Amino acid sequence: MQRNLAQAYDSAEPIHIWPAPDMSVLAAGRRSPASMPVELFGPAWGLLADMAQGAGSPVDYVAVGYLSVVASLIGGKRKVKPYADADWTEPCILWTGLVGDPSSNKSPALDRATNPLRDMEKDHASTHGDLINHWRADCERSKVEWGTFQGLVKEAAKDGLPTPPMPEGAAEPKQPQRRRLLVQDSTPEKLAEILSGNPSGTLHLRDELAGWLTSFDRYTPGGREFWLEAYGGRPFVIDRKGNPEPTMVPFNGVSVVGGIQPEKLADALFGKGKPDDGLVARFLWTWPDRCDYQRPRRVTDHAALESIYRRLDDLAWGVGHDGRQVAVTLTLDPAAADVFEQFERANRDAGDEAGGLFKSFCGKLPGMVLRLALVAELAGWAYRGGPEPQSISAKTIAAVAEFVDEYAKPMALRVFGDAVLPLVERHAATLARLIVKHKLKKVNARDLKRTPFKQHLPGMREAEPLNEALAFLVEADWLKVAGTRAGEAAGRQSSDYIVNPAVIGIANG
Repeated sequence: MQRNLAQAYDSAEPIHIWPAPDMSVLAAGRRSPASMPVELFGPAWGLLADMAQGAGSPVDYVAVGYLSVVASLIGGKRKVKPYADADWTEPCILWTGLVGDPSSNKSPALDRATNPLRDMEKDHASTHGDLINHWRADCERSKVEWGTFQGLVKEAAKDGLPTPPMPEGAAEPKQPQRRRLLVQDSTPEKLAEILSGNPSGTLHLRDELAGWLTSFDRYTPGGREFWLEAYGGRPFVIDRKGNPEPTMVPFNGVSVVGGIQPEKLADALFGKGKPDDGLVARFLWTWPDRCDYQRPRRVTDHAALESIYRRLDDLAWGVGHDGRQVAVTLTLDPAAADVFEQFERANRDAGDEAGGLFKSFCGKLPGMVLRLALVAELAGWAYRGGPEPQSISAKTIAAVAEFVDEYAKPMALRVFGDAVLPLVERHAATLARLIVKHKLKKVNARDLKRTPFKQHLPGMREAEPLNEALAFLVEADWLKVAGTRAGEAAGRQSSDYIVNPAVIGIANG
């Protein structure tokens, strides 16, 4: 009898007292990441994939970082226009944002894409040393010329003659500035000073974009406006009290690349006091899933990447009618212009149907497509060699249009969807992911505010936001409040929560 009861017990179907958990909490309104089309990168794609494997990161991070570096090296030396008869031109400037958790290896990926710039800057520093020596010699010569000129002025005044013209050599020569391929932390005024001596522009690299996005007006008013101007590449003049001479920036062009954690997106991009001025819409966003670690199977050809960068850095300026250096403008060839026109029409229709942030993003896309086309055309040339392109091909513009439609747009929707989600839902999703990652069977509110969990729950170190997230997960059938413990005061809410056993099983397939 007892044996039959035991067998019946063992074979009985378990009865679950838990409702099915709402697993959509994990997604927090996020779209799935898009797969990156490769045609835009041409023959460099294999190199970028090897670099990503060596960094243990998704190839998306390395590839997007590469685009920003290439844009910064072309900088003010080249422009692009869509149609031969159009007045519309776009500078070679790209802003890119890499979204991912701290464990997604954004920083190693950015290191792979940007490290060659540091070696190149050492070469520029060596050349700059020679220029400084010549400048010092010229300064000494100007002192002598100035002294001679002063004597001539005294003689003329004594004899009642007109003041003689000052010789060119008497004027103090302007100190040459070192070529800056990379800046990482600079005030707008200091960056303007750097740009005044770097007419091709530079790259602004931030390991954490959130710090940059929240610092615009920390040092001086108008910081945000300066950066918005820096996307347009137009001349810029800064006048400051106490500085007798204005700072003249011939090409206010700064490409930007940096990483940001999902939990910091909303506050950094759309937080209190952030104007809707289109700054967010200027970014090309990437947010892939974290990849599984794979042991590198090939040695990355870092010399090939540096060769691409050096060829772009050595691009020659055009010469204007007055003999000054000017940007060379590449136009879309006739077939490419037709492809771009089709893209413009389709994108405008899509933008008309969109709303909010995505509508603004779509509005910036035609300019971004032209900039990406210039980057792709010249990067392909820098990899292959041969004569420099004089126009943008239809193949290139088609690859860019595919990249934007199939990748840039879905990634923007993923970023915007997460960032505008109500705060309690973002916090609940963060907490839910922590539960799944550590396969927790029980959570305690007080323990969650301590190490090792607190660093994974930004924004929930105070009681109110954490309790709201816990309550949200209770409503989503992820958690149940545990019974009160012996000796606990009557009516006091327990801080212990039991995790729905189905959560871990469903999350892990």
